[in-house]
Amino acid sequence: MNLKICNNYSRLNPSLFILPVFLLFSIVVFLYSRNALSIDGYIQIQKDSFFSANHILGQYPNLQYNLTQFGDALIFLSFLSIFIVYAPKMWEALVLGSLVSCLLSYILKQIFGVPRPAAVFDNDSFIIVGKTLAGHNSLPSGHSITIFTTLTILLFTYMPCELKHKILWFFLIITTGLIFALTNLNSIINSI
Repeated sequence: MNLKICNNYSRLNPSLFILPVFLLFSIVVFLYSRNALSIDGYIQIQKDSFFSANHILGQYPNLQYNLTQFGDALIFLSFLSIFIVYAPKMWEALVLGSLVSCLLSYILKQIFGVPRPAAVFDNDSFIIVGKTLAGHNSLPSGHSITIFTTLTILLFTYMPCELKHKILWFFLIITTGLIFALTNLNSIINSI
């Protein structure tokens, strides 16, 4: 299994970064066009989305809470611990990717300083699942970064060879990441 993973990693090339860089650039352009590159502008652009998602997901608090726990690095990575023996190359990538994303998340949280909803809105106006977090460290979401770092590594680690299987694998991983990230209202949706 480790040989297959090494072969998958050896096929990676810089062109794979074009789409993520394009998406990040598109997000910045979108936020700029809506005058949302400031904290106040960002809060306003996300306010309606936050309340809608909070209302929908708040109807299933136990499901939301349990799915959110996958964003905790200790929980998510413990599910993958069986691969330490069978795929040490994957674990090398997971450890390095987790350290880099942790450092990047910390630096970006210090730069942006975006308040959490409990710091901005009346706590009775939305559903809080779990602890009430009212700091100014919601962007970027640590849980979402953990989820997408791990899923990106899994995406490239087990990438199929056939094109139609690659496309299905890509959409499965991205959909899984979005589901876990969107259930985390205290980290991604309410990063306003």
